[in-house]
Amino acid sequence: MDEVVSELPPFVLYGSGDFHHLSAPLIAKTKASTVVVFDNHPDWDVRPPHWACGGWVNRALELPHVKRVIVWGCGNFELNWPARIFGNRRIDVYGWIERYPKRGRITRSNWRSQFESFAKSIDDVYVSVDMDCLQDAATNWENGLFTADDVTWVIRSLRNVVGGDICGAYSPPVYARRLQRFAAEWDHPKLPPRDLAHARIVNTRALETIWPVLSSRA
Repeated sequence: MDEVVSELPPFVLYGSGDFHHLSAPLIAKTKASTVVVFDNHPDWDVRPPHWACGGWVNRALELPHVKRVIVWGCGNFELNWPARIFGNRRIDVYGWIERYPKRGRITRSNWRSQFESFAKSIDDVYVSVDMDCLQDAATNWENGLFTADDVTWVIRSLRNVVGGDICGAYSPPVYARRLQRFAAEWDHPKLPPRDLAHARIVNTRALETIWPVLSSRA
C-alpha cells in the first residue's frame, strides 16, 4: 500500500469510498497530529479486515504522530447499539442529533459554533472528506447532512492544514467473485439505482466547490 501512495502529493482526489483506507498511508506521509474526517460513517470498526474503508481510522490512530481523530457528520446505524460495540472509543465522533437524537452531538443549527470552538485547540491537521457526508452528492452509501459549502467553510477555518483527501463519489459496483458480491451487497445499504450521468454532474458540482479550497492549502 505504501507503494501506491509514495509518489502522491499531500492533497489527493480519488474515487470510490471503498478505498477510503488509503487515507491512513497518506496521513503517514505528513506531520499531522490531528485528523479531521467528514463522513456519514465513523469508520471505527475494530473487526477484520485490518485494512478496510470501515475501519481505516484505527490504522491512522496507530501512527506515532497522530494524537486525535475526529469524525464530523455521522448519521448512520453504527452510532447505535449493538453496532457501536465494535467501534473504537478513542475516536471522537460528532454525529447528527437529527439522525440519532440519543447519540448525536451536533445539529444543523449549532454545528458551526461547535466546530469553531474545537478548531481553536488543534494544529497540523489532515482533512479527509468522504462525499457521503454531503446532502448534495451521489455515492454508494447513505448521505449525510453537510453541504459542499459547509465543508469549504470548515477547511478555510482550520489552521495549518498539512494534507488532505477527498473520496466517495459513486462508482458502479463490479465484482470479480460471487463471495465478493455477497459481502458487498450485505454490507452496503439498499439504495435505488443511480443514473451515472446525473451522478457525475452532481458530484462534479460538489468537487468544484470543495477541491480548489482544500488543494490550495498546500
